[in-house]
Amino acid sequence: MGGVDAIEIAAVAVLCVLAIAAANTLAARLRVAAPLLLVGFGVAVSLLPQVPEFHVSPELILVGLLPPLLYAAARAMPVMDFKRDFQAIGALSIVLVIVSSLLLGLFFNAILPEVDYALGVALGAILSPTDAVATGTIKRLGAPNRIVTVLSGESLFNDASALVLLRAAIAASAASISFAGVVVNFVWSLLGAMVVGALVGWLLNRLRARIRNPAVATAVSFTAPYVAYLPAELIGSSGLVAAVAAGLVGGRLAVRRLSAAHRLSDIQNWRMVEVILEGAVFLLMGLELYTLLEDVHDSHETWLHALWPAAVALVMALAIRWVFVMPLVWLLDRRAQRMIAREPTLEALREELPDDPNDDDTAGFRYRRRLDRSLADINYYRTEAMGSREAMVVVWGGLRGAVTLAAAQTLPADTPYRSLLILVAFFVAALSLAIQGGLMETVLRRLKLPDQSADVRAEKMRLRGEMLGVAQQMLTDPQVTGDDPILANQVRLVRELEVPDVDDSDSEIDALDRRLQTARELRRVRRMVIDEQRRTLLALRDRGTYSSSALTAELDKLDAEEMSLNG
Repeated sequence: MGGVDAIEIAAVAVLCVLAIAAANTLAARLRVAAPLLLVGFGVAVSLLPQVPEFHVSPELILVGLLPPLLYAAARAMPVMDFKRDFQAIGALSIVLVIVSSLLLGLFFNAILPEVDYALGVALGAILSPTDAVATGTIKRLGAPNRIVTVLSGESLFNDASALVLLRAAIAASAASISFAGVVVNFVWSLLGAMVVGALVGWLLNRLRARIRNPAVATAVSFTAPYVAYLPAELIGSSGLVAAVAAGLVGGRLAVRRLSAAHRLSDIQNWRMVEVILEGAVFLLMGLELYTLLEDVHDSHETWLHALWPAAVALVMALAIRWVFVMPLVWLLDRRAQRMIAREPTLEALREELPDDPNDDDTAGFRYRRRLDRSLADINYYRTEAMGSREAMVVVWGGLRGAVTLAAAQTLPADTPYRSLLILVAFFVAALSLAIQGGLMETVLRRLKLPDQSADVRAEKMRLRGEMLGVAQQMLTDPQVTGDDPILANQVRLVRELEVPDVDDSDSEIDALDRRLQTARELRRVRRMVIDEQRRTLLALRDRGTYSSSALTAELDKLDAEEMSLNG
């Protein structure tokens, strides 16, 4: 019997992976988000009479799937962009979650007689967070980089803040915690987790830098979200926030600490993990529908009793989000205008402090870098300005997803209307994916956001020009080419892996040795150029001179070229 069970489990796992692959392949052709396809497929399978009831433990999603998904998303999040929009991300992921939970709590308290206000707030916290996985849809549709950063950053942290608020509200409903206790618990959940996550990210990067085998180093990275999650939970903080913090720190340090082979291995393997886990989250969500319907039927209610509260709650959540986001964007624009007004003063200060190549670690150097960063931030806010149209994308892009359903299933067993409320959470997530996700491309097209493609191409060309300048400077340095006249001639002619004809008196073996030696020397020179170009890119990143997307693309090119030289 055990063998049969194992075979069945293996067959289900294979079918799930194939379904995820099919959904991701068909999504682009059908112009439908892959998460929506997977939810639909899961729902269709769950309603088949041959399929038994499907129970998903909420811990499977909250502990098993979410930490690596949030860690992977945080690793890919440019810290430079995160810092620039930290105020917006913090307001959306913490303040908006609290406001939405309190207002939705009034609604549930009004329509459900046996639900007190504290439990209503808990239900509001379940429906408030946007989904990190579902939000990725907007990036694939080509939304502006700043909007993607804000939505991604929000979804990284609001899951954790909503779950912390959910636990506190449930405790308050049981009259076991005071308001001051809720506040202290909330703050500690965030701050303690950030410290733990940052420490784990730093330590694991140092450990992985000592591992020569890229596959082994990547395997160690798979433990990072759980190494951060577990101690954070043990000290009463949020394990999800710790996983995010570990990802942010790990991604920031990887380009300095790890080799090109390690980074490429991470990118490829973590992308595969993301695809499988993202798909599994939404597939499991769909497979649960029949079980939820049966539970509601057993409690003498129907799915219609869950559908209308879900529709009203989703409309309320979007309305609250709109009321919150519009003034937030206005305040961000006012702040940006004040910064832009300071630009002439900062430029004058910068001109008074010319660069000194021998002054790399002094107060003057750090002051110049702060000025460069401030000027770069001003340019970012000017070119990536947010107005009412961008605000509408932020509002509409706040999709709910599987986290909402998983959080609902953590409600205590004695919660009034528990089965109905879980089905409400399912319908909110499903409606959000179907309506917001399904209409996302139409919304982006109708809003006619500014086309930034020309600016992006121009920026990449400027950065490529800087990299060519670094290469030219390195190739004219005698310390790089040495005193070998043949090598110097090869560098000057830029004819890699080719050697001028040698004297007829040389034997063929000597000529071959000379050719191979020169080829090795040329690779050595190119590696030195790549190292210098990478140092320049990191310096540009520290100053914020270019966008994170342009810098990342150039760093990836250098990694690929370095790998080809090593091959």
